[in-house]
Amino acid sequence: MKKLTKIFFALLMLGVTLTSCIEETFPEGATATSEQIGASAEALEASLNGIPSQMAKGYLVYDRQVHETDLAYPQFMIAQTEMLGDIYPLGDNSGYDWFRNYNTFNGNVGENSYFSYLPWFTLYKFIKSTNDIIATVDIEDESLTPAIKGSAGIAYACRAFDYYLLTVLFEPVENIYTDCSDVLGLTVPFVTEETTADMAKNNPRASHQEMIAFILSDLDKAEKCLKDYTPKSKLFPDLSVVYGLKAKVYLWDKDYANAATYARKAIDTSGGSPVTGAQWNDVNTGFNTANQAWMWYIHYSAENMSNLANFTGWMSGEADWGYSSLACLSIDRSLYDKIADTDFRKYSFLDPQKFDYYNYQTSRDAAWIEDAPAYLALKFRCLNGDWETYSVGGAVDVPVMRIEEMYLIEAEAVAASQGVAAGVAKLNAFMQTYRQSDYNCTLTDLYQFQLEVLTQMRIEFWGEGNAFPTAKRLKPGVVQNYQDTNAPADIFKINCEGIKPIWNLVIPIDEVQANAALKGLNNPDPTATVTGPTPIGEYAKPK
Repeated sequence: MKKLTKIFFALLMLGVTLTSCIEETFPEGATATSEQIGASAEALEASLNGIPSQMAKGYLVYDRQVHETDLAYPQFMIAQTEMLGDIYPLGDNSGYDWFRNYNTFNGNVGENSYFSYLPWFTLYKFIKSTNDIIATVDIEDESLTPAIKGSAGIAYACRAFDYYLLTVLFEPVENIYTDCSDVLGLTVPFVTEETTADMAKNNPRASHQEMIAFILSDLDKAEKCLKDYTPKSKLFPDLSVVYGLKAKVYLWDKDYANAATYARKAIDTSGGSPVTGAQWNDVNTGFNTANQAWMWYIHYSAENMSNLANFTGWMSGEADWGYSSLACLSIDRSLYDKIADTDFRKYSFLDPQKFDYYNYQTSRDAAWIEDAPAYLALKFRCLNGDWETYSVGGAVDVPVMRIEEMYLIEAEAVAASQGVAAGVAKLNAFMQTYRQSDYNCTLTDLYQFQLEVLTQMRIEFWGEGNAFPTAKRLKPGVVQNYQDTNAPADIFKINCEGIKPIWNLVIPIDEVQANAALKGLNNPDPTATVTGPTPIGEYAKPK
């Protein structure tokens, strides 16, 4: 049995003292030690159950109401969609969109902001939970039961996903607005089950190559452990998810041949199929109940949520609790206009013509539809249509990985590794079979085809965030100020060449001060690097 190392960081944020960024592994009330975990399959299962519970825990980092983006995993779904410029708050109280700093440069997004602090310490808190499990199981021990070995495989898969997200968010991409020359190719420090407190005080950022190798190593171990074990539910990653994570990692690394291979493995191993139109737009279960397309998800229960710190209260246009009815989060008009009228995904958003365009089904009433802002998102429904009671309507499933992502990864990766025509055939087959029967892509240029796949990802995963890594990799440019934009204020009306500089998140000052190896090697602060409105038809110039 490995020795479990407890790692504690002393944190200070705006006068708030925390304990560890990756402190307690177990759900509230659990008191199991590492020795007990290693000795008991039941204790190991209990600590493993803490992972999906932690991913859905409101106010995870602070353990109390301090900042409204402290949403555990769902914060990344919303933040990545905001960074793409695909969300606007169009309600009368748009200031209640606490995620808007990911979409603008008007507020502080530097090293002493919540917008660096919460993503960083949320993910390292997740990593601590996986480390505690990994530390107790020697996967080379031939006497292990499949259940114990499978539990370790789940922990390795989750840790790989956490480091993938850290890498996507904090690995800098070159841009014209901030000078990243000193930190290009750097990701984040490794904290594993073997990291001591002394090591953490001088722990450098891993290179891109080192990080990719580490994540793939974790996924290799997960694959080995999960080949003979099926988790009890899709609250935990199984073998198909491991293949899906490999596809995502290889795509980020621009290893397109392997990305295509593992995306196909994920599809075939999953045995699932994409969400249907009826499932997508169901008033009672639309995007709140796991189905055959969802490979991995988390779950909210009445016991682990509050009226403000829950995903549905943020993202369901119909919900009347949380911030949804105040901010009225809606889709960017230019993205909406890219959805064909024959594509059922378009019905997730209110057309300006309302019922003259489509007979929208809602748990509210026709008058509510007529009063709602154009482009309001209906994608994420309240469970069983209960838009009034947060503990009922918000007790939903939330997707982490869907099979549709694998189809779209496969299309781009095949185009890049086997020829554009082969990728076009993959995309057309997916779209015509599952989304829009009259869709027909005829592009022959690889980059233009990659941008088309990105557009379909932005539509498919609006509010889920999964398109962001592809956008950051491709650097497509972001245009939010255009003729008849529905951006609600000048701070949103920004056009950035390549990427928005906010796409390179900044390491929080607490970590920099505690880790000597980070001195002088933080990502540049993007605060106020772009000021809206950018002239229509132009990209913002660097200051």
